[in-house]
Amino acid sequence: MSVQQNTIPVVLLKEGTSETKGYQAQRNNITAAKTIAEIVRTSLGPRGMDKMLVDTLGDVTITNDGATILKEIDVQHPAAKMMVEISKATDSEVGDGTTSTVVLAGALLENAEELIAKNVHPTVIIEGYDRAAERAVAILREVADKVNIEDKDSLVKIAQTAMASKLVSFDEGHLSKLVVDAVLDVAEKAEERGSISDNLKVDIDNIKVEKKAGGSIRDTKLVKGIILDKEVVHGEMPKRIENARIALLNCPLEIEKTEFDAKISIESPEQMQKFLDEENSMLKSMVDKISSAGANVVVCQKGIDDMAQHYLAKAGILAVRRAKESDMNNLAKSTGGKVLANVEELAVDDLGYAKLVEERKIESDKWVFIEGCKNPRAVSILVRGGSQRVVDEAERSVHDAIMVVKDVLEYPYILVGAGAPEGLLSQRLREWSGSLSGRPQLAAEKFADSVERVAMVLAENAGMDSLDTQVQLRAKAGSAKPRFGIDIVNGKIADMSAKGIYEPLKVKEQVINAATEAACMILHVDDIVAAASPKQEGGTPTRSGAPDFQT
Repeated sequence: MSVQQNTIPVVLLKEGTSETKGYQAQRNNITAAKTIAEIVRTSLGPRGMDKMLVDTLGDVTITNDGATILKEIDVQHPAAKMMVEISKATDSEVGDGTTSTVVLAGALLENAEELIAKNVHPTVIIEGYDRAAERAVAILREVADKVNIEDKDSLVKIAQTAMASKLVSFDEGHLSKLVVDAVLDVAEKAEERGSISDNLKVDIDNIKVEKKAGGSIRDTKLVKGIILDKEVVHGEMPKRIENARIALLNCPLEIEKTEFDAKISIESPEQMQKFLDEENSMLKSMVDKISSAGANVVVCQKGIDDMAQHYLAKAGILAVRRAKESDMNNLAKSTGGKVLANVEELAVDDLGYAKLVEERKIESDKWVFIEGCKNPRAVSILVRGGSQRVVDEAERSVHDAIMVVKDVLEYPYILVGAGAPEGLLSQRLREWSGSLSGRPQLAAEKFADSVERVAMVLAENAGMDSLDTQVQLRAKAGSAKPRFGIDIVNGKIADMSAKGIYEPLKVKEQVINAATEAACMILHVDDIVAAASPKQEGGTPTRSGAPDFQT
């Protein structure tokens, strides 16, 4: 690109670089973002459809989880990538609401496009959206209910709501109870300025989710301990130990190699035998140390020598080698043991305890189960299902449920779900927008329409008439609290609080903030400068002209 100045061309951009400016650039970005929203909108809600995603290797993923869908598809357009990023951020922050975030961002951009076509400046729209989002969060906080975190029934309902839109919805009751028990087991009092506060803190890394195809989803179980995807190292070792005293070692039970080359001159078979006997003696002393400390189970992060395995088996000690570091840390939290880097330091107080350590055959694999830990700070959930696809989706559902229960324990406020908050919020925002002056009022009204769009997509996916649903939802949205939402089973507007449909306030806040930020960032762009495409081996450019980003 060059500019003529006093008949002298001034080169600004490298040859082959393309530029799209003004309304055309905004329209390109909005179209790309809306396309992403269209991809996931049919997967919103309990009656949402699943997507079948096939990667370049032919691996198939079947899911209706928004973050998973967008992560699996190869998105090229930079504006579309922003939509993928907000979905990922929402998933990692609150675990649920990923599809709602993308649908809301798409609706905000679609409505902004209408205002831009009427010559409303994008900066004015952004100002209106920001103020509306701030007001929306304030309204949600006003109408949210504080939840008693000791009430397990309420927590189970919240987990069930998160799973209601998933493939596992038929078994949501069973899975929800497991999830709530798991999260409560690992929840700890949060610290504030050196003192213990009333708030809870949950580290979801302390909940290990293992999956294995086979059986049914109802065979999913919670283990008050850790599942190791390893087998017992020696065939002569016991496969079941009750009242296990567990030694956790971060050192090899092997003769360590020297750091430099060394040669040993052996001139007779007796010297060779003496050398081997000395090695065996060193290994035996390691095993004797473990045995004298009272351990009957060893979990080692490093290797275990064949001879050491033999001595451990003779001593009746069950051993597992090459455990992952994360598993070792979780075992320490779960059993109360201490991970040691030197076997010579092992003492009785360093041992962990579990009621049962047992090797079990799970389908074609052998895994070691460490169960019955007292007050475990780390637990495991073994997810089962009829096929690998079902197990994968069940694992994603369990993850979402764990995250929403975590959200409520850390920020104990909830809202009635099923579109009820969106219905009340859109009506309150329309009333509030009248207090604004100038064109930001138009943007605030469009924000209210966009929030309502999420509820309408929920109804459309359930096969309901969106116009009739909109009229009925607006008629019922005048209550002080968001109660009336979309009953997708009976196809009408109903009191969803009576049906136990609840969502965390933290998720709703994240959805509104993330969607608004993404929409505003895309609206801020009025110029796209695309670098020249790399040339193919034959020297021919891969594409030319305006940037041809693909979704």
